[in-house]
Amino acid sequence: MRARPDMTGRICLVTGASSGIGRATALALARAGATLIGVGRDRVRCEKSAEAIKRESGNYQVEFWQADLSIQEEVRAVARRFQAVYPRLDLLVNNAGGRFARRLTTPEGLEMTFALNHLGYFLLTLLLLERLRLGERPRVVNVVSAAHRGCPGIDFDDLNLERGYDGRRAYAQSKLANLLFTYELARRLEGSGITANAAAPGNVLTRFSMNNGLGSWLSHVAGSLKSGGLVGPRRGARTVLHLACAGEVAGRSGGYWAAEREGSSSPASYDLAAAERLWRASLELTGLAGQAREGRLP
Repeated sequence: MRARPDMTGRICLVTGASSGIGRATALALARAGATLIGVGRDRVRCEKSAEAIKRESGNYQVEFWQADLSIQEEVRAVARRFQAVYPRLDLLVNNAGGRFARRLTTPEGLEMTFALNHLGYFLLTLLLLERLRLGERPRVVNVVSAAHRGCPGIDFDDLNLERGYDGRRAYAQSKLANLLFTYELARRLEGSGITANAAAPGNVLTRFSMNNGLGSWLSHVAGSLKSGGLVGPRRGARTVLHLACAGEVAGRSGGYWAAEREGSSSPASYDLAAAERLWRASLELTGLAGQAREGRLP
């Protein structure tokens, strides 16, 4: 998407917005006139990003909230804060994520990669669903990765990855989960006016994987260079912004997009039974199963 869209008056929430693709997305939305809420894990980076985006965009309808979205109570706190301040949500970009070389767990006892990369998307989206229903042409954009192709299927017998943890496998499974969630969400919201699509930004040079140390980050960069097409965050954000703003994708849902074009993800990502099973498991793991049984969730 080359032309700058007009997002004036639209309320947009972007997670993982204090660096990399998320920050590039947030800046572009602010420049387009959006009311922007960015969410990031590091308080200092959030504060610096908010000030820089205001200065660079000339848009002061920008605020950043600090939250670690691997922790479910912090996801819930973001949702409560949003609901207390904003009457609707027009765009949700789920972008926050990470890759962890060694197995870590959250305060809930969940494996970190799955908790952050998948359950964070799932929980925040469902908690904000009513605000999305009130939005203007509401869209959900989930940032995914071609790395999902490295996972042949979700290991439902070991979602917490307690047996033989491998960071690359954990990441690939979480990205497959993102796609299964996106497609299932699109099916469940059909006819609601809310669209859900997946954006694969490609190999982007960011701080991603820096949490594992400089050596791991350099290995990640070297691998990206070897596979070809390493780009900067601004270019990496193009597909995200295309799905977030472009008029030609209005009303289109349940797609996988890369390089601003719709394509196909792996065969495993279209497994309807796996998508349904993952949805049920995610409801249980996020404490939303009761609401679903009461018919309060799709």
